[in-house]
Amino acid sequence: MRKTTLLLLALFLASLNLRPAITSLAPMLETIRQALGISGTIASLLTSIPVLCMGLFAPTAVIWSRKWGLERTIMIAVTLIGIATAARYFAFSSGILLASAFAAGIGIAVAGPLLSGFIKKNFADKASSIVGIYSMALVVGAAVSAGLSVPLQTAFEGSWQSSAAIWALFAFIALPLWIYLTRKNRIGLVSQTSSSGSIKLPIRNKRAWLLTLYFGLMAFEFYSITAWLAPTVESMGYDAGFAGAMLTLFTFIQIPVSLLIPFLMSRFPRRLVWLLACGSLELIGLATLAMSGNPWFSTILLGLGAGGLFPIALMLPIEETSDAESASSWSALNQSGGYVIGAMGPILVGWTHDATGGFALAFAGLAAIAIVMMIVQLRIGNRKPIPAAKRSAA
Repeated sequence: MRKTTLLLLALFLASLNLRPAITSLAPMLETIRQALGISGTIASLLTSIPVLCMGLFAPTAVIWSRKWGLERTIMIAVTLIGIATAARYFAFSSGILLASAFAAGIGIAVAGPLLSGFIKKNFADKASSIVGIYSMALVVGAAVSAGLSVPLQTAFEGSWQSSAAIWALFAFIALPLWIYLTRKNRIGLVSQTSSSGSIKLPIRNKRAWLLTLYFGLMAFEFYSITAWLAPTVESMGYDAGFAGAMLTLFTFIQIPVSLLIPFLMSRFPRRLVWLLACGSLELIGLATLAMSGNPWFSTILLGLGAGGLFPIALMLPIEETSDAESASSWSALNQSGGYVIGAMGPILVGWTHDATGGFALAFAGLAAIAIVMMIVQLRIGNRKPIPAAKRSAA
């Protein structure tokens, strides 16, 4: 197998693991809530805890990468995701389920920014198109787990625990290849981690914080929709099967979009146009859902918008840095601050639902957040990457 193919396959398989621990529970959220006797606010923590961990622990990815090496650290993170997901087979209490969300979140937090560094390290000359593969794999993992969770629950005779745990297979499939890559470090298939000075987060770089704010607002919207789209559609009078199908549609639409947008941006590099176009689609989708509009129409717009916004968020730190270490540190900052902001979304939607007894006000609020996000996009604009000396400045 050619080196490039091997690296692409490793990237794809690792990326598959970064969403199922979150999205596989969303279609079964009402079932889990009733089975464990928990409130909507507590149920929202199943989404918010891993997202919050992705924010709090993303900076540690840089530390562990320096200590263990890029590939080995990714391998360990994927292992943790697999173990945490498999533990859900025994989740007969909310405590075990929440603990699994916490552990999986740490694994995702470490793997996420390092995969950006992995792209910069191995595909620097074509990073934009490779980001499309990375983001597509993320969406495939989310879409497949969301779409098959309820059918698998049925196949497992109503056991939502079995359905939630089976996604550990993604990690166990990826691990042999990452173990192989880690061992190949010794003979040079994948270069050793840079021996340059310690990596620091670019906390004094205003540009890096602007990208972090955009990432946070994008994540706030995405995880709110992921956690509450199905319950929202169900609250409009549709059955659980149809509501789950809307979540599946939302995720599956993102697969071609997340692959296509980076490709189109490499051909037509007017970044602001793509940012505002995707933001506008998401805004319209949220507004129509808040007004109890047609779920098909709303979901399609939300899928198109989210499918474009996420790969652009992944691409920005890669485009504006000069090496793998800087890309990892910028991505770590973006994902650290961004996911902390994003984790608040599902919690606030759940709290608003509990307080008002419906989702209209919550989704109106999400539409307002989308407007704020578009203002930030205007600030990001079409600015060219800043000079290398400033890009790596901490």
